[in-house]
Amino acid sequence: MKKMLIAHSPDADDIFMYYAVKFGWVGMDGVEFDNIALDIETLNTEALKGTYDITAVSFALYPHIRNEYALLRTAVSFGEGYGPKLIKRKGEKLKRNFRVALSGRYTTNAMLFRIAYPDARITYMNFLEIENAVKNGDVHAGVLIHESILTFDSGLEVERELWDIWQELAGKELPLPLGGMAIRRSLPLTAAIEYEKTLTDAVRIARERKQELCDLLLEKNLVRIDGPTLDRYLELYANDDSVELSELQYRAIDKLYELGYAHGFYDRSIHAKDYTIPREYTELRNS
Repeated sequence: MKKMLIAHSPDADDIFMYYAVKFGWVGMDGVEFDNIALDIETLNTEALKGTYDITAVSFALYPHIRNEYALLRTAVSFGEGYGPKLIKRKGEKLKRNFRVALSGRYTTNAMLFRIAYPDARITYMNFLEIENAVKNGDVHAGVLIHESILTFDSGLEVERELWDIWQELAGKELPLPLGGMAIRRSLPLTAAIEYEKTLTDAVRIARERKQELCDLLLEKNLVRIDGPTLDRYLELYANDDSVELSELQYRAIDKLYELGYAHGFYDRSIHAKDYTIPREYTELRNS
C-alpha cells in the first residue's frame, strides 16, 4: 500500500472535510491515507519548503508555490457576508499605528489587513493565542479566524469585518477566498487526478452524512467546539460550496491575486484555473 499524508489545519471545517477519508467512508485502491493537523501558517511555510504532497494552504499563499503545486478544486473555504474579524477590547480607540496580532504572514486575512492598514504594527502568532493577546493588552487588536470568530470573549468587540475590507477592495459582490488545498506537481498526473477525485468525494459525502460525521467528531473529541457551534461553523466554511470550485469562486480568487499583485505581494497576477489539475487528461488518454 502506498501511504499518502494529507496536511490540514486543526480547525473544524478542515477536519470535517477530511475525516470521511480518515473513517474509511471513501478511499483509493492501493493507497493508505493518513493526516497531520497543523496551524495554517505552519502549513503555509511548510508548503514553501515543499514538505507535504497534499496540503491545505491559504489562497493568498498559493501564487508563491504555483510552480511546485497545483491548486485542487475541492475542500475550499470562502466567506459569504462573513469572515475573519478584527477585534479589540471594548471601548478602546485604535490609533493609526496600533499593534495588531495576525495569524501568519501568508494568510489571506493578513494580506487584506496589510493593504487596508499599512501603518499598523504587526505581530504574527498562532491563531489560538490571538484572543488572549488582545485581552491581556499585549496588542491593541487582533484578527480572529476559524472557530474563534463565533466564540470570542464578551469583553472584546469587532472593530472591522475582513469581509467589509474585501468588499471595498474587490469592488463587487464576490465571496472571500480563504483556504484551499494544493498538490505537488511532481506526483504522476493520473495519480493526482485520482487524489483530487477522492478528496472531492470525501467532502461531498461529509456533506451528505453531516450529522453522522459531526456526532463522531464530537464523540471522539476531534473538534474544539460544542455541537450547536460546530453546526453553525460548518455552514459557514464547510458547506455545499466547499465541494468544488465554482465559476464565481474562480473569479473571486483571481480578484484576490489581482489585488495582491497591484499591492506588491506577488511577482505577477495569475488565473486560478490555469493552475488546477488538467483532469481531462484521463479522458484524452483513453480516447
